[in-house]
Parts: sequence; C-alpha cells; structure tokens
Amino acid sequence: MTTQSTDTTFHLGGDISVNRIGYGAMRITGKGIWGMPDDQENAIKVLQRAVELGVNFIDTADSYGPHVSEELIAEALFPYKKGLVIATKGGLERTGPNEWPINGNPKHLQEALEGSLKRLKLDYIDLYQLHRIDPKVPVEDQMNFLKNAQEKGMIKHIGLSEVGVDDIKKAMEYFTVVSVQNMYSYGNRKWEDVLKFTQENNIAFIPWYPLDAGNPGGEEKLKQMAEKHHATVHQVALNWLLHHASNILLIPGTANLEHLAENMDTLKIEFSEEDMAFLG
Repeated sequence: MTTQSTDTTFHLGGDISVNRIGYGAMRITGKGIWGMPDDQENAIKVLQRAVELGVNFIDTADSYGPHVSEELIAEALFPYKKGLVIATKGGLERTGPNEWPINGNPKHLQEALEGSLKRLKLDYIDLYQLHRIDPKVPVEDQMNFLKNAQEKGMIKHIGLSEVGVDDIKKAMEYFTVVSVQNMYSYGNRKWEDVLKFTQENNIAFIPWYPLDAGNPGGEEKLKQMAEKHHATVHQVALNWLLHHASNILLIPGTANLEHLAENMDTLKIEFSEEDMAFLG
C-alpha cells in the first residue's frame, strides 16, 4: 500500500481541509485518563502550542476524563481559530481509571453529544465519531441516532472507531462515513484491510496508538532509519504512516511540550522510495 505521498493536508468529508499531523487530546487528563491532570496549566500550554505549531485538527472524546479533555480544550482555545477542527466521540462510559464500558444506547449518545457541544462551546461538531459500536444495542438504533443528529445540524460529519469493513459498509447505508479511527501503527497492522478500504473510498484513516513500534525486528529497522535521517524512532514511525497511505491523519498525543515539537517536526523528514522499501 506504500504511496510516496508528500501531501500535508487531507480534505475531510471533501470540504474540510486539515493538516495531516493533528493532536490527540487524551493524554492531557489525569492518570488512567481520569480526572484533571496534575499540571492543568501545562495542559493548557500544550494545547495552545499545538495550534501555534500548525495543528488544525484536534481529536478528543467525552470519555476522556470524563469531560476533562473537552473542558480543557475550550479553556485553552475558545474562541477557536478559524479553520480549527475539533473532533470528538461518544459511546463509552467511565466507571473509573482505565475503565471504558461501551454504551451505544441512543439516550446515552444524545446526552453525550449534547454534553460535548456544551463543553466545547460549539453549535455543531465538525466530526463526531461513534467511539465503539455497542453489540448490546441494535446497530440500526445507533446509526439512526447519528443520522438524525446530523439531519438536525448537531453534527456536520460522522466517523467510526475500531470497526471492520463490514461495519463501515453497514454504516454507509445510513450516512456518509468520512473517517475511521482504528488502532494501527508500523508494528501493528491488524486493520490493513480497513486502511485499504478507506483509501479506496476517500475516507480518512486515523490511527490511534500510532507510536507502538511493534516487534523487535521492526524496532531495529526504525532505529536504523532514525540514525540515517538524524531523527528519533518516534518521528520515523510517524513519518512511515504519512507515507504509507495518503488518507492517514495522525493524532499523536502528548502532555509534553518537547514531545509535541518533536512530533510536529516529523514533517521535515523526507523518505525516499528506498527508505520505504527498507522499512517494509
């Protein structure tokens, strides 16, 4: 699937231009993605610096904290810079640190969406993603909720998370799917078939946990490429994703200003076809 893509932007849903390196706002919360961070001022600075460095796509969810990530985003960035896209998600509950029970009941989804709009101080969400399809709730109930919310103007575009190709096709019977957010990285390519399907259908593919280098063999290749380009292993792993498929949007998350700058500098690394062939 390797494509020597040098495009730094992607048109989400065909009408929203976003830079291909965004920011994932999960890690600005407390330990276990629970509660406020130890250093709230630092979290604010990281969000503001991300936008200063060129981020115009921020990914969050009502379950991060819960609610904390969305609240911090509004505190740090509202009123929002023109062109800044805040994508959020609903469909998970929080019962404690690192606990994420799924709830796709339309009543819960309605409360989650209304809460996100209020916390983010938005009239509508540019990209609203179903965090997980709930196997305990009829899929048509979940899809109809999203379709109806879009028709009411509460959502502009709709995305899915951690889904297979059949799930996407089913959702496409109800609305246009503009993004899919699945676990994916250089060393973890479980969802390669989904990536291929999204690329063929001009759907954004947003890998979460993109810095999992995978197996030791892969780690060694990343290290060699990092030495060649005077870069870090993380930068090489992120850059591989950008070159691997032209529809990939990156959302590396960090609560560290130095790591943030390092992630953004990934765009300065240029891979040749030989580099990509070496990485595989």
